[in-house]
Amino acid sequence: MSPQLRSIGFNGPRQQRGAIGLMAAVTLGMVLLFMLLVVDSGRLYLEQRKLQRVADMAVLEAVSLGGACGATPPSAQSLAETNAKRNNFIPGGVQKLAVTCGTLKTDSATQVRVFTASSSQSDAIRVIATTTVPTSVAGGLWSLINGKFETKTNLTASAVGATPGPTLAQISIRTTLASVDTSQSPLLNNLFTGLLGGNVAISAVGWDGLVKADINLLQYMNQLAINLGVDAGNYTQLLKTNVTVTQLIKAAATVATLNGATLDVQTALTNLQVAAIKDTALKVGDLLQLQTGTSSAGLDTNLNLFSLIQAAIQIANKNNAVAITLPVNVLGLAKVTTTVKVIEPPQFSAIGNPATDKIYVRTAQVRSLITIELPVLNTVSTLVHNVTELLSGLLGLLQGLLGLGTTYTVKILPPPLFLSINLDAGGADALVTGYTCPSGSSSNKSLTVQANSSIANLNIGSIDASKAFSSSAPVTVTPFPIVNITSKTCGLLTGCEVKDYGGGGIALMAMLPIAKTPSTLVYSAATNTVPPNLKLPPMPKNASPTTDVVASLKSTLSHVPIQLYAPVDGTGILSALTTGLTSAVNATLLAVVNIASGLITSVLSPLLDPIINNLLSLLGINLMVTEVDANLSCNQGGRAQLVL
Repeated sequence: MSPQLRSIGFNGPRQQRGAIGLMAAVTLGMVLLFMLLVVDSGRLYLEQRKLQRVADMAVLEAVSLGGACGATPPSAQSLAETNAKRNNFIPGGVQKLAVTCGTLKTDSATQVRVFTASSSQSDAIRVIATTTVPTSVAGGLWSLINGKFETKTNLTASAVGATPGPTLAQISIRTTLASVDTSQSPLLNNLFTGLLGGNVAISAVGWDGLVKADINLLQYMNQLAINLGVDAGNYTQLLKTNVTVTQLIKAAATVATLNGATLDVQTALTNLQVAAIKDTALKVGDLLQLQTGTSSAGLDTNLNLFSLIQAAIQIANKNNAVAITLPVNVLGLAKVTTTVKVIEPPQFSAIGNPATDKIYVRTAQVRSLITIELPVLNTVSTLVHNVTELLSGLLGLLQGLLGLGTTYTVKILPPPLFLSINLDAGGADALVTGYTCPSGSSSNKSLTVQANSSIANLNIGSIDASKAFSSSAPVTVTPFPIVNITSKTCGLLTGCEVKDYGGGGIALMAMLPIAKTPSTLVYSAATNTVPPNLKLPPMPKNASPTTDVVASLKSTLSHVPIQLYAPVDGTGILSALTTGLTSAVNATLLAVVNIASGLITSVLSPLLDPIINNLLSLLGINLMVTEVDANLSCNQGGRAQLVL
């Protein structure tokens, strides 16, 4: 052995005795310490696992039994506590159970689903269980190091449960007629012929069958997917797919036949499909307003067949003005032309989760122009004779007093005699603004909808049809002349100048704006209008009618004001109103107005029912009442499950 090793002191085995024992003791101590940590941590893990199981089971039972946090039983708190007690968890001083109701929302920034508490909603329920157990060795040592020794440790477990299907609401603005009689059938045939491009000849029974028929939305979407070559169940992609009116009607006909539609309904759908010559492409999502990612359970609802087809055709005609000749015969008039254009397409039905989605519907905004070719002058010879007699003496008097160098000529109903009635009927709309599902039962849920009745502008006078259908510019209306007193002034140097209305005149023009009227519709047990679940017949409710202007629309049109217009050159008949001839001029012009009013009223009044009432109703617009249908399913069934 070298001297260096000997100098260390290891002179032999005798000095190394006990080294192994020391190492064994240290190792055994460390083993015991780690075993203590494992056992102690395992105890806390098992306690936490047991607590989590209590929370999970409690929330599943509360959801399964329709628990809620409102005043109406069953109480989610009591249901959760009852379940916890069966699992040897007794809420009290040490063990606590907190139950909260609310909804599930997806955070727009993180795309992570989060629970949002709400005492009035029970789409989801959260249970938080807490208890106190003896602290662990590590925890005790750590608390001792921090200066305060803790002998107890608090454990918390949280669970969120919900049914598989979310709360779903569906609203629609009813655009169908209650029934179709023989008088409405020709109007519908003419209207849809103009909209589709081909001849539509459907009986009153066929139209009535379409009005009263429903089809299942889920089956309709699946049939569209098959016809358009979209993967089954990929409804998000289907909503983005282009489709024609023919394809929409074909899919509806297939589903209606599978659902047992009558032969009259099948024949009507076949006729509409053949008549759809204007195959303008549109997107499925333009017609059906569904929340993104709607499940098949949410699509299992019904749609009115006539409303579906009506909306599809209106959307397809958004960029087209359609001329329709209505079967109207007034005073022997054969030339009454109605032109219609959809300014903004409808959204007749929408489905979604009211907690996360905007559920909004509207009827179409339609601009219609009715052009009436008035009778030839010889059919109103009495008017011409009487007015000429009244004005001739007055013209001679005025000529001598005011019109030196100027001659006046009276033109009564000067041609061309085209009277126009323009009606811009804005879409009524409805928006879901609130809902409650306090107990998960059908008797206590409610839905709140903000509805606006129709907005419209009524114009009567002379309207240029070529400029009447701009989607952005308002309609330009000029007076329809009844009496035009032209002036003719001649000079040696300037020659003769003829001015319309140089001596004034009488004309017909009305511009009546009609504003929206908002109203809040509450579907609830308190109003005896509880919204039924999806797939059941909806609960209808009428919004407040529009203003008195609309209520008296027929009367207003029957008595359109005939107005006096001042002379262009500042002289003549109307100037005399302020120059001492007031009584004579007033009496003469009043007599003319009375005579002309009879003609205009007799022409306009009989047109009101077929044009204003029937045509707008067929287009899905009702100026008097907006009817909103509502459905609300607080959950879509299925077993409760843990979601967070």
